[in-house]
Amino acid sequence: MILLLESLHPDAEALLASAAPLLRAPEPNRPPAELAQVRAILTRGRGRIDEPLLARCPQLAVIARAGAGLDNLDTAAAARRGIAVVYAPGANTNTVAEHTLALLLDLARGVTRSARAVSAGRWEERAGYRGDELHGRTLGIVGHGAVGRRVDELARAFGMRVLVAAHPDGRDASAPGRLPLRQLLAASDLVTLHVPLTPGTRHMLGAAELACMKPGALLVNTARGALIDMPALRAALASGALGGFAADVLDVEPPEPDDPLLASERVLLTPHVASLTSATYRALCVSTAENVARVLRGEAPDPRCVFRAG
Repeated sequence: MILLLESLHPDAEALLASAAPLLRAPEPNRPPAELAQVRAILTRGRGRIDEPLLARCPQLAVIARAGAGLDNLDTAAAARRGIAVVYAPGANTNTVAEHTLALLLDLARGVTRSARAVSAGRWEERAGYRGDELHGRTLGIVGHGAVGRRVDELARAFGMRVLVAAHPDGRDASAPGRLPLRQLLAASDLVTLHVPLTPGTRHMLGAAELACMKPGALLVNTARGALIDMPALRAALASGALGGFAADVLDVEPPEPDDPLLASERVLLTPHVASLTSATYRALCVSTAENVARVLRGEAPDPRCVFRAG
């Protein structure tokens, strides 16, 4: 039996159903009571696969996330129990990078803000327009993995100067072009985040780091919401120190109705959709389903899609 904490692309679900019966959770974090026959668990971004859930599945062979990040899976607990961990690294590289550039352009040019003004009959706001182009501006990239490297390429195509932050653990501090985080923040007109959420990166941008940024700088997050200390971010926006913020991810999703970010004209939020283009969503779901099915058949999954702790 295969437990789905969240729905997947229909093609992926059909592939899984050919390997074993499907069991669906009524809500992402409310699995059914009877799990003794479950051999695989799959989730996307909301359903958590933690040690208490693993303990309820004595026949479990594999857990999987149809996506790249693994912060909603207890990989250490899975390793202790000899349970395989499958995911889809790299599947969303292009679409997340493109979404990042879309947010950068929108923040810099005020596209959404201007479109709303026109829709509301305020064409005269053209007289006070203060947008800017990306060409010639400095972009600081925090996290230079697959997505960060693609953002780097796209930004250079727009004529931007690109700076890259050194890895948080200092492993590449001596590499050419790598800057300590605070130095990068101080030198960048715009900053984008592309690091995984780990204990070491949680709240990596707090009040002290935000204070290092140039007055009026723009910040974009398409990685994980908890990379930023959100109260500190709200304070930086309220004071005017931060020029604008755009994100596809938040620490609380969906945001509370009274979150001041929702009312700010200098904030642009999308509902965690950067990876949900039709082609990419299908690809990451199907590849994950194929690898889970291989594990259940006793075959080797694609080694690039198997997480190995340590």
